[in-house]
Amino acid sequence: MIKIKDFSPRLYQETIFYTCINNNTLIIIPTGLGKTFVFLMSAINRLNNYPNSKIVLLGPTKPLVSQYYEVFRKHIEFPEEKMAVFTGKISADKRENLWKESQIIFSTPQGFENDILGSRIDLSDVSLMGFDEAHRAVGDYSYVWIAKKYQELSRFPRILGMTASPGTEMEKIQEVCNNLYISKIEVRSEKDPDVKPYIKSISVKWVEVKLPEELSKIKEFLSRCYESKLTMIKELGIAERTDPRNFTKTQLLAFQSELRLRISEERDPRIFKAISYVAEALKVEHAIDLLETQDVFVLKEYMKKLNEDAQNGKVKAVKNLVIDANFKSAYYLTLLADENGTEHPKLEKLREIIKSFEKKKDFKLIVFTQYRDSNLKIYNELKKFDFVRPVMFVGQAKKKDSGLSQEEQKKVLSLFRDGTYNILVSTSVGEEGIDIPNVDAVISYEAVPSVIRQIQRRGRTGRQSEGKLYVLYTKGTRDEAYRWSAFHKEKRMYSLLDKIRKNVVLNSYKNSNRTISEYSGKTEKESKDNPEFKVKIIADSRERSSPVLKQLIELPVDLEIKQLDLGDFAVSKNNIVEFKNSEDFASSIVDGRLFDQASRLKDRIKSPLFIVQGDIYSVPRMHPNAIRGTVLSLLVDFRMPVLFTKDAKETAYFLYLIANKVQNPKENDFYYRGFRKPVSLKSLQLYVAASLPGVGTALAKPLLKHFGSLKNIADAGIDSFLTLEKFGPKRAKNIHDLFRLKYDEIDETSNKTLLDEINDSMKKEDKNQ
Repeated sequence: MIKIKDFSPRLYQETIFYTCINNNTLIIIPTGLGKTFVFLMSAINRLNNYPNSKIVLLGPTKPLVSQYYEVFRKHIEFPEEKMAVFTGKISADKRENLWKESQIIFSTPQGFENDILGSRIDLSDVSLMGFDEAHRAVGDYSYVWIAKKYQELSRFPRILGMTASPGTEMEKIQEVCNNLYISKIEVRSEKDPDVKPYIKSISVKWVEVKLPEELSKIKEFLSRCYESKLTMIKELGIAERTDPRNFTKTQLLAFQSELRLRISEERDPRIFKAISYVAEALKVEHAIDLLETQDVFVLKEYMKKLNEDAQNGKVKAVKNLVIDANFKSAYYLTLLADENGTEHPKLEKLREIIKSFEKKKDFKLIVFTQYRDSNLKIYNELKKFDFVRPVMFVGQAKKKDSGLSQEEQKKVLSLFRDGTYNILVSTSVGEEGIDIPNVDAVISYEAVPSVIRQIQRRGRTGRQSEGKLYVLYTKGTRDEAYRWSAFHKEKRMYSLLDKIRKNVVLNSYKNSNRTISEYSGKTEKESKDNPEFKVKIIADSRERSSPVLKQLIELPVDLEIKQLDLGDFAVSKNNIVEFKNSEDFASSIVDGRLFDQASRLKDRIKSPLFIVQGDIYSVPRMHPNAIRGTVLSLLVDFRMPVLFTKDAKETAYFLYLIANKVQNPKENDFYYRGFRKPVSLKSLQLYVAASLPGVGTALAKPLLKHFGSLKNIADAGIDSFLTLEKFGPKRAKNIHDLFRLKYDEIDETSNKTLLDEINDSMKKEDKNQ
């Protein structure tokens, strides 16, 4: 019997736990109140009831996953060697072995999804699946597909979703519940009597600053540039009903998506221009955001990169933007301000807040900022204080060697906990679920419009004692708009929590395994009576995030994911498929990759194939004639087939059909004469039977099934053939005589009639086919 150790559950945790025993449950409780412990209790319960089963807990970040492992290691009487953490650093083969050896697994969702797709793990024995930060279970996030496969494949499924901030819209919460197959919701707020004793107060202080004159001038030029792009769009006359000059950023992004859809229907050059202007406007909008909410240094780095991209790249929108007079003026003033040491007033306010802790012994602070360049700038500023020991906490390495590996992240958090460092300068990777006790204050360098992120940042303090939250914002800018947006959203969220139990529609879900019958039109009974042949398809490891793989695994496919030398999918040694969606197809034409890939495939593979998914004519900046010319070149110059599919589902089904055609002997046991040699005795029998007078491919199998063997066909009398459908006296006599006439005694003249009949029969059959 597995037991809990060094932990006494609180009343609300026990209450929630008893709901989780018999129900797929969504747990919504404030940050820092022990959601992981409720999962731990549920894990013990499931392991005691299903001793040989497995437990899986998924979390969105690697530091979170490592934290789950530490909680279980300390508070469950269970062998450590039977617990494992899955990360991308561990090889696929090792993860497969760990899965076999372990019973409790902690993993990020993307890696776990890849292991399911690669058939390295079997979900049938998993008795409990946990989804931390469950509000992410919407859209195409990995949680959604993993939950679906788990619900289908597990012999005893139980799901727990956990979040402190489910969102502000009932529709989104409903979507999360549907995607995670939730049948019960457990909600606790800070006002609930069983939770209130454990809540520590957090004082929130909004720190206002004003944009100085030097930065206001930069903003003025950027604003002119932004407005000019929207005016250009307006003058094109393609924005229906709405003036683009009044667009918010969200509306501008939606308009961009609309324009890309319209390209496939309207070959209007104005749409291409509009798409380019929108791209320029969005880049300028981002520059304004950096200026208002971050620092001159961060803006300089961004504008510098745009200029480098314009020189080295081919994107027309970037090239046009950097030569815009207003943009050039803003860039010049930015370089000048950075050279003169001009900084955003937030930095001085940050120093003041830090100085207020100088006389406090053993303080701990977390500074959150949105961008890595800001993170680096703040870190360098804080190093100037004698009493401060700052450390950067960021995600995986991306640029400037500022990233941290998983082991480095764990080490940083450990050193911060023990006091080696006293200020953690973190990007968003530190927002979700990181358990660091006794943080005196959190400083949010900018206001965030997301209520979920605001709650996550605030939740890093006030865990074991009273905490403080400082939020810096720039008056009269989007920073201030973000402040009030998050404030009102949070009010709506808490109001919504009171209505959740009444308004969210919860269901009891049943397993619904999808089979090939959905595609082939066979009934469920027919599919069971005729089990499908499982074909082998190898997918290149670079395709592991492709939706095609999720569709393939729904079919009778043994899917393997590994690195391929050529192509994206291999269905046999001689049948390699190069797969591209419409965007990739267009970009590979521009950069020349496509013809290089086609040439290498043609040189080394006997039967290569291109599959292009999506509307290739909807890609911006690509003339239809260039696409048509490329397709013709593949077909004529390379003599390579090109197959077009509408979506991932159709792509997957065609891959299955191709593999089935090549690999399945039951479906492909007859080979047309003159095309290829039979490869088995069974196919050889069909080959011989089909060559009999008037038989052909259509009647070969019924003939063999009726007589049982070629010998029985040869020995049969004429009447024996007449009981078969489509076998009349002439056809029966021709077959009968073929086996009885002696080769040396056949008169070629008299035999001409027989040969004509045979040829006529075969021609009719070929025509029918």
